[in-house]
Amino acid sequence: MAEGAAPQPAAHPRDRLARTLSLRDAVFLVVASVVGSGIFLTPGAIADRLPHPGLIFAAWAAGGLLSLAGALANAELGAMYPRAGGDYVYLREAFHPAAGFLVGWVTFFAIYAGTIATLAAGFAESVAQMAAWPRAAVVPLAVVTVAAFSALNYASVPWGLRVNNLAGWVKLAALLAFALVGPLTGAGDPAHLRPLVEGVASTASPAAFALALSPVLFSYLGWNASVYVASEIRDPARNVPRSLFVGLGLCAALYLLLNAVYLYALPVAALRGTANAGEAAAGVLFGELGGRLVAAFVLVSILGTLHATILVGPRIAYAMALDGLFLRGVDRVHPTRQTPAAAVAVQAAVASTILLLLQSFPSALDFTTFAIVLATAADVLALLWLRRVAPAHPRPYRAPGHPWIPLLYVAANLAIAVGLARGSPRAAGTAAAVTLAGVPVYLALRRARAAA
Repeated sequence: MAEGAAPQPAAHPRDRLARTLSLRDAVFLVVASVVGSGIFLTPGAIADRLPHPGLIFAAWAAGGLLSLAGALANAELGAMYPRAGGDYVYLREAFHPAAGFLVGWVTFFAIYAGTIATLAAGFAESVAQMAAWPRAAVVPLAVVTVAAFSALNYASVPWGLRVNNLAGWVKLAALLAFALVGPLTGAGDPAHLRPLVEGVASTASPAAFALALSPVLFSYLGWNASVYVASEIRDPARNVPRSLFVGLGLCAALYLLLNAVYLYALPVAALRGTANAGEAAAGVLFGELGGRLVAAFVLVSILGTLHATILVGPRIAYAMALDGLFLRGVDRVHPTRQTPAAAVAVQAAVASTILLLLQSFPSALDFTTFAIVLATAADVLALLWLRRVAPAHPRPYRAPGHPWIPLLYVAANLAIAVGLARGSPRAAGTAAAVTLAGVPVYLALRRARAAA
């Protein structure tokens, strides 16, 4: 976009999705997207890399602050371009359609479809284990789960939002009750939380801290969920920024509170390597029944995040299709249900194909955090560039701290990416390969558009 260019329209001229989402809907979309399995399954790995109470809290606080810095940038961008597609739109407007396509490609196929497959497989594996079903039942159950939630979002946006809001309320209420009631049992020991500062410098290296931020950031993934549905949010100039800040604030406060309860229940030595910190802590605080209840709640939480991911993801493919940069017809909106029906179906097919081809999935895609770190850093670079080349563009919300907070965010994310690449070169290589695979697709789509 050249300097002095005319302001872009508030909505894509071909977008036919209705603005029906309230601020509450957008906030709970963030909450349901963020609070999934991460807060239960990652604390053991974090404690293993940072075996010190103070460093554990520092890592979770750093992850929250980094996410907030990204949210500040996305709040400005989302208010500037309140459209479906999120970072696809921002990179397209700031740099080039190719840049937008590649980040949209990775976000839709790798991050969203891959995360859907991961969550569905994790849920199915847990159910099969609890019910003593054969291993062969896992993939069919995962595919059926994806199909069921996709059908709900194909059929109705309002019902999809009701389910999502209910999931958000249940998560917040249950986890807050766990965090507040747990210490009242007296079964833990406050001494587990000490020392908070002493011995920090000698406990872990900066490289270990960077690696520990990977599972922390994975647990915060979804903080930008509302920007992908910005074309459907009422009064987006006000509600897109508010949804990011309120949703992320709730999640960050809850995460710090839960980590305090985990450390109250378990010393760091016991927390290290624990597969499910929530279940282990509940077992100490409430006994065997408490552990089983938390294990069951983890399944409910996974389903809530799965549903939120299935709700958000199609808007990326839909936005790309509006510009002719996706399969033809994926921009189709159901004539009576007013849902991005074709994009929902494509996403379900891609996620199911991943499940059928790989048969099983790890608890988190190796490259998800690496790809998200680079994608959100690219968003912030887009903001920096747009501030320079399009200063007159209407900005209903202006991110504070420009340019220092955005520059610090980019530098921190690049440092984390370098640390992840050194510690997990396979993750970096996979993310690069998935991105590069989109180049010939973009060129083919561009030629098809030119020939049309």
